[in-house]
Amino acid sequence: MAPRTDFPPVRACLFDMDGLLLDTEDIYTECINILLAKYGRPNLPWSIKAQLQGRPGPEANAIFHQWANLPIEQSDYLTQYSALQAEHFPHAKPLPGVEQLLADLGRTRWWDLPASSSTAADSRDPARHRVHVALATSSNSANFAVKTTNWAELFSVFPSHRRVLGDDKRITPGRGKPLPDIYLLALDTINQSLPPSEPPIRPEECLVFEDSVPGVEAGRRAGMRVAWVPHPMLKQEYVGRDADILAGRMGAAGVDVDTHQLGDHDDGWADYMPDLTNFPYEKYGIVVPPAEVENDPAMKDESVAEVVAVAQA
Repeated sequence: MAPRTDFPPVRACLFDMDGLLLDTEDIYTECINILLAKYGRPNLPWSIKAQLQGRPGPEANAIFHQWANLPIEQSDYLTQYSALQAEHFPHAKPLPGVEQLLADLGRTRWWDLPASSSTAADSRDPARHRVHVALATSSNSANFAVKTTNWAELFSVFPSHRRVLGDDKRITPGRGKPLPDIYLLALDTINQSLPPSEPPIRPEECLVFEDSVPGVEAGRRAGMRVAWVPHPMLKQEYVGRDADILAGRMGAAGVDVDTHQLGDHDDGWADYMPDLTNFPYEKYGIVVPPAEVENDPAMKDESVAEVVAVAQA
C-alpha cells in the first residue's frame, strides 16, 4: 500500500524511558550478567534480552527466569538484582540527542503565551503550536526515582500528572506493553489537563518514541505514529525485520490481538531512527522557536512555575 502522507501535525509526544531517554539498557545487562556469572551461567544474549525490553517487570522476569534456570528462588534473585540496580542506575546518562529534543519540545510552550506578550504575531499562526509531552514507562516508581536521581531538571519537562509508570494503578495488571493501554492513558493525562480552549488531542496526532519491539507494537495499536530508536544490538538482532517491527506485526502480544490495531508494511505511520540527534521536526509538523525566546520574561515565569509544580507534586 502507498504510505500515508496527509498526517496532521503532531500535538503530543509520548516517551518511553529505558533505552530511549536514558542509557539504562546496558546497565540492566551488566547487572544481570553479574548475577549470571555468580551462578555459573552464560551472559544474557540479545535474543533473550530483546524479549524483555519494554515489558512490565513481572512479565519480563518470568521470561528471564525460564531461560536462566538459576539455582535460587526468584525472590532471592530479585533482592540481589535490585541491590545492583540501586548501585548502578544513578550513573545512567541521557542518550544522544535527548537533552536537545526535550529542551526544544519544552520551548514550544512559547506558542501558547498570551497574545499580550511579545509572541502575539506568531501565536496567531496555526502552523505554530505547543507540543505536549508525557512519559509512558514500564519502570516502576522506585526504579524511576533511582534512574532519574541526577536528572530531575531534564525530567521536569514531564509534569507529574503526565507520568505513567509501570506500577500505575490506572493500568490493569497484565495490560502493559505491547498492549496499547499505557500510551492511551498517557494521552488521556494530557487531554485531561488541556485548557478549555484547546481541543482534545487525537491518537493520530501523537508521536510515540520507543526503543523496544513491544513498545512499538503498543504505540501502533494505540493508533499513534511511532519513532523507533533501538539499541544497535537490538537492531542487529532483528536485521531484515524492520517492516514487521514498524507495522507492529512482530506478534509480541501473542494471538489476542485486534486485527484493526495492526499496521501495514511501509504505511508511513512509523519510522526507524538510529538516535535522536538532529530530529526532523518538519516531518512531524513541529515548529521549534529559536533558543533566544527562553530569555523572554514570560517564558521564565512559566518555566519556573512548572518546575515548582512538579517538585511539589
